[in-house]
Amino acid sequence: MVIVSGQVDTSIDKKNVYRYLGYSADSEPPARISALIEEYAEEAHHLIIPSYSYFFRQIERVQGSRVYVEGSGALLSQPIVFESDVIARLLEQSHRVAVLLVTIGNLLEETVCQLAQDGLVLQASVLDAIGSDAVEKVADCVEGRIRERAHADGSVISKRFSPGYCDWDITQQRAVFRAVNGHSVGVDLTDRCLMIPRKSISGIVGIGLPGSDIENYNPCKTCDKYDCRGRR
Repeated sequence: MVIVSGQVDTSIDKKNVYRYLGYSADSEPPARISALIEEYAEEAHHLIIPSYSYFFRQIERVQGSRVYVEGSGALLSQPIVFESDVIARLLEQSHRVAVLLVTIGNLLEETVCQLAQDGLVLQASVLDAIGSDAVEKVADCVEGRIRERAHADGSVISKRFSPGYCDWDITQQRAVFRAVNGHSVGVDLTDRCLMIPRKSISGIVGIGLPGSDIENYNPCKTCDKYDCRGRR
């Protein structure tokens, strides 16, 4: 299944924007920056064009740290392989996996670059942080729709995981893109497996039966990297 849409609520959460700008949860930026966030949050909507795509894939088998997922398109007979201890432990409890890709397009990013080139570094930083919050909103929306579909089938879902987190190497973006046909929403991969536009998120969500414990699966509980930005 593929869904591509612009109908997503991307209302900006100022607290999240503060965090993306580097402020701790118990602090707020100076009045000038707060006012700039208010102004840009109102004006940024015409720069945000949400698109997303997600597929449900059957899990063929899990062997060690490798997960074999059904292929797609002309390569249907060739499984897609996710390689990660963390992802393997998640998906061995799952019977399906949802693979997703979301973006807010490149207009906001282009505006950020133009502001920086004009020497308006603060303004560029604020708008970039707003874009980060917006793309997370799109990913949360897609995750919610995956949850609805799973619940309708009597299943539950895990948290969202993306290449580059924990031990799931960033080069696994290629496997995710193969599973979700990434070009369908206008997102490309560089040779270094970075996404363009930058304000894009890829990832997976495990789908399993109630009692499988995938809802509570959290590798952060056994990880000693306490300064990790992705810690949950």
